[in-house]
Amino acid sequence: MSVAVPYTDIHEIIPNVRGKIEFDAPLSKLTWFRTGGNADVLFTPEDENDLSEFLKSIPSAIPVMPLGVGSNMLIRDGGIEGIVIRFGKNFSSVILEGSFIKAFAGAPDISVARKALDAGLTGFEFLRGVPGTIGGAIKMNAGAYGSEIRDIFYSARAVDRDGNIHQINKDNIEFSYRHTNVPNDYIFMEATFEGKFGDPDLIRKRMKEIGDQREESQPLRTRTGGSTFKNPSGHSAWKLIEGAGCRGLKIGGARVSKKHCNFLINEGDATAKDIEDLGDEVRRRVMNNSGVKLDWEIKRIGRRR
Repeated sequence: MSVAVPYTDIHEIIPNVRGKIEFDAPLSKLTWFRTGGNADVLFTPEDENDLSEFLKSIPSAIPVMPLGVGSNMLIRDGGIEGIVIRFGKNFSSVILEGSFIKAFAGAPDISVARKALDAGLTGFEFLRGVPGTIGGAIKMNAGAYGSEIRDIFYSARAVDRDGNIHQINKDNIEFSYRHTNVPNDYIFMEATFEGKFGDPDLIRKRMKEIGDQREESQPLRTRTGGSTFKNPSGHSAWKLIEGAGCRGLKIGGARVSKKHCNFLINEGDATAKDIEDLGDEVRRRVMNNSGVKLDWEIKRIGRRR
């Protein structure tokens, strides 16, 4: 069970909505690691206005966090305090507009890549190799295989903690490695990307190469959270981890993948604590071996049990 939030009764402060509200909602099945605790409140908004009005009605003391497909996230065993926003099917559309593609926050990155392929637009191929949804991809400037979100970003709409909606253009956002300069409380709701028309056969070939490379090198069919640590400047995280003798290292039900050692795996019964402890042990051994500090790429959130 999740720990009670420090409010008189969270049920009493949740407004009427057109979307779906769940209390003490299990989150483990919504993440790729398949572990972790419950959300005090899980809200699936009906549309943009539903989300905006909901946030305007919630006291500012209550934390709010968006959740995509949980691909790059470790939810701790004590669950999430406050409100988790989950984008459902109404936020999953991908729309072609000439050389532009508009995608809503809950659209899988791979769906955007496929829409671009169908339209003969190049520049989106890397999204074939990015697990997750568009909302999170923008926030962290997701990238793979030599490209990043900033390479195709044109504009976006986001809502802040007070329910105010913001238009963000490519001229007023700054991207860096796995980071943007937007305020932490911004929740992206949709984005527009710009591509260039190219040869569909070459686009298809590149996407197949990326898919095949991922299949060969990454433990895709396991309970994992994707790439665990950021690549330090001038280094590859996996090489540092292997050099520190961590390939296959195990704590509880969690193990460093033998296939790609920058991936941590839930072997079936791992707690979130097992996974986080394993990651911290890897970081310690890498520091002792090479003097290089590994920073987490996976977001670790929630209460420790």
